[in-house]
Amino acid sequence: MASEPIIEARAIEKSYPQPDGTRIQVVGLTDFTIEPGKIIALLGASGCGKSTLLRILSGLSLPTSGAIFWHGKPLGSESPNVAIVFQSFALFPWLTVLENVEAPLEARGVAAVERRKRALRMLDTVGLDGFETAYPKELSGGMKQRVGFARALVVEPEVLFMDEPFSALDVLTAENLRGELLELWLNKKMPANAIFIVTHNIEEAVILADRIVVLGRNPARIRSDFNVRLSHPRDRKSARFVELVDYIYKIMTEPDVEHTLPDPESTGEIVVPPGGLKKGQAPVKSSRYQILPHARVGGVAGLVELLHDRGGREDLFRLAEDLVMDVEDLLPILEACQLLGFAWLKEGDVQLSKQGAEFADADIQARKVLFRKAALEHVTILKQIDSILRRKSDHSINEEFFRDVLDEHFSEDEVQRQFETAMNWGRYAEIFDYDRESGRLVQTEVAQNEPAAEAAPVAAVPRPDEKQESTPAPKI
Repeated sequence: MASEPIIEARAIEKSYPQPDGTRIQVVGLTDFTIEPGKIIALLGASGCGKSTLLRILSGLSLPTSGAIFWHGKPLGSESPNVAIVFQSFALFPWLTVLENVEAPLEARGVAAVERRKRALRMLDTVGLDGFETAYPKELSGGMKQRVGFARALVVEPEVLFMDEPFSALDVLTAENLRGELLELWLNKKMPANAIFIVTHNIEEAVILADRIVVLGRNPARIRSDFNVRLSHPRDRKSARFVELVDYIYKIMTEPDVEHTLPDPESTGEIVVPPGGLKKGQAPVKSSRYQILPHARVGGVAGLVELLHDRGGREDLFRLAEDLVMDVEDLLPILEACQLLGFAWLKEGDVQLSKQGAEFADADIQARKVLFRKAALEHVTILKQIDSILRRKSDHSINEEFFRDVLDEHFSEDEVQRQFETAMNWGRYAEIFDYDRESGRLVQTEVAQNEPAAEAAPVAAVPRPDEKQESTPAPKI
């Protein structure tokens, strides 16, 4: 039946064990289906669990709980006919283009004559005829990804999974490949019966997808799941296209607010608000520690200055468009501005706060003072570091102490990202100096001479409903 899903996930969840016996939940309790005849786009902020969900749905990774079904049968008893296109091309450099495309067929035991015939046909389909004997080092980025497409499609998968396939390419090459992929799909020149694409590019999702799923994070949960009922080719400047892009921006930047499209009947929209565990689900410890957005001080200062130059308010979609930035790049900077109280987001508009305007007008040294004040007021780990350094007789401590604290709440990779961000912010604000060689943090004389910030509990997070006298508080 056409309505029967190819892949169905029922109450899946993914978590990882920690040394202390607890578990960090990456993907919350989730139901998911991949239907035939659709391009499905999965959107979400960096590190929210998009690729983890892709790996579970494709059978590369097992869920901690729940089950995956292939045409209604448990995945363990079936061999899913899927293929994956990776972001990094992942070609064998010692094989020619033709040999790279033949590799998965050879692994499946297809006879030499048949696999050569199928590989040549697929290379012709993706526009690489004439490059059969070339090696990957001779190809441009776009051509390498075409080889990746051919290699994935040559096995005639029922579902083609794509993990940010265009993100490593320049803007023009990515745009060209998107168009070619869509042409192959619409003209039924590819064997796949469904495409599942992970992306951070909102416009890319609206351009390509028949259905868009937006993930929240910590842990990953479906925030919105809706059908895009726009005919191809889609006009980026049409009112409906802009409306959909703006709606997704709001979902991703205001995670605690429910948003509804103005015309749900025309889009088949299903909004899934953030919720707790379903009945009968065993509780799993998830991170409640404040998460720092991965943004550097320079990016924060640049965005604040730009908003100040534009009168203190700008539409988020227009801002990203003018900066020629993907949501993946802009959102962490915006989140940092909100966390520090320099700006807030409302109804898709970014507005500078009074503190943000003061920061934009200040000179170099005054900016450091304002940033330090904001950081010690709103950023938990920097407040903790400042408090501990003040209590130490030598005003110094080994970095491992804070890494151990972070390790209780985050994965190994995320611990490193959180630590690097904290070091960047704290050193700029002159809260401490950091000697990478010795691995020690030392409180600066400037910080020692200032009154201590009010101590914060380990998991303290600035409340979104706290208000300042003259301006609304940022939503965190």
